[in-house]
Amino acid sequence: MEKKTQLIEILGEEAVLENPPIEESFSLDPTLIPPLRPHFVVKPRNVDEVQKIVLWANQTGTPLVPVSSGPPHFRGDTLPAAPEAVTVDLSGMKRILKVDRRNRLVLIEPGVTYGQLQSELQKHGLRVIMPLLPRSTKSVLAALLEREPPMSPKYHWHVMEPLRSLEVVWGNGDKLYTGSGTFRGEREEDWLEGRVPVLGLGPGQVDYYRIISGAQGTMGIATWASVKCEVFPEVHKLFLVPSATLEPLIDFTYRLLRFRFGDELFILNSTSLATILADRPEHVPSLRDTLPPWVVVVGIAGGQILPRERVQAQESDIRDIAQEFGLQLMPAVPGCRGGDLLKILRQPSGEPYWKIRYKGGMQEIFFLTTLDRTPGYIATMVSAANDYRYPAPDIGVYIQPVHQGVCCHCEFVLPFDRKDGAEIQKTSELFRDASVRLFHQKGYFSRPYGIWAPIVYNADAQTTIALRKVKDIFDPNHVMNPGKLCF
Repeated sequence: MEKKTQLIEILGEEAVLENPPIEESFSLDPTLIPPLRPHFVVKPRNVDEVQKIVLWANQTGTPLVPVSSGPPHFRGDTLPAAPEAVTVDLSGMKRILKVDRRNRLVLIEPGVTYGQLQSELQKHGLRVIMPLLPRSTKSVLAALLEREPPMSPKYHWHVMEPLRSLEVVWGNGDKLYTGSGTFRGEREEDWLEGRVPVLGLGPGQVDYYRIISGAQGTMGIATWASVKCEVFPEVHKLFLVPSATLEPLIDFTYRLLRFRFGDELFILNSTSLATILADRPEHVPSLRDTLPPWVVVVGIAGGQILPRERVQAQESDIRDIAQEFGLQLMPAVPGCRGGDLLKILRQPSGEPYWKIRYKGGMQEIFFLTTLDRTPGYIATMVSAANDYRYPAPDIGVYIQPVHQGVCCHCEFVLPFDRKDGAEIQKTSELFRDASVRLFHQKGYFSRPYGIWAPIVYNADAQTTIALRKVKDIFDPNHVMNPGKLCF
């Protein structure tokens, strides 16, 4: 009871929940990550309370698990590794602190979701580039720190795009503003004088936001961020380029990336596209059989200067490029209209979340590679599915060029029936084996969740040693989300 009394003194009784219920898992079954119950869930209201919680954790040796997105959670990074852990729920910190139209920046707290942010930005003629259909409860800041790939590679200048500056409470309790965000940016006079929280410049400059990126809450807690926005297009069209095989689409996509054509640009197989479009789970198989096996999704957006002319010119150029590869740029294909898909992509995923819409549960495997190598990974995935008698047509494939097309995010979604024990076991075994096969095939697991962490870090001793040294600097008592990554 002593810890509870101390937390209540910091936050108030209403912000401390003891022995909360365990959230239902929609993907990772207990054989992969045990769903431990945290001792407490605390709900800070501001950065000062977050800092007090972290200092208290260092004094008492209590593990902290930061969470900013609402349920359901899928990858195990928000599950405690110890029963005495305290979950720090940041979802209540959901203020949009400022929208700056001139600099195309927005300042947000960690609880702000994509639905909330897009609605507010549209009032100012802006938008933020989203990942593919994030769940409605997904924190924007969490998605950016997790490096979820955006749908628009042309705006993806580096792996952290469009994140700018952060306010971070490190694991030792120190507070730091990264980049040029040396203040919270809430005072109007700072903006009028040109003090804007953007990235620091200079090739030799250190920016500490990279340390917390992809760290799964093991380094500190981000409590504020500035995020780059784009102009909301007055004209926006979505086209589809179908193909019976993947290879022609890869060469076509490389050509578009060279010319920075397309705002949205990614590849889906028929299973992923059917799962996105289907109103009901039972409609997925029939819609999958109607759709083309592979589709490149190409969005063309006009800004505020000659928007229609811009869209028309780019549409004509992309159509000519498609014809060079024996492909067609089409406004619709059997089973899908580009305009209807665009309406879906502009918002977070409807309920249920699109990846669990087909069977109620799923495993996902994703990594970075290059576009030209994706057919080899798909062949490996299908071979592994056949070995475990998993239906290969049920595998969803999503290929997203990132970082201006330098590489791509390759993702496989393995749906399963959460009420079928045998199917859960089969999918779990496939997930484990396929992850190892794809890793040894040089898939770069840049975000090693769950069982991927030992696979990745056991293969690179020097990186593991370096990361542990960094951990000792910023979280010397190892209170931040222990049991994740290599800590």
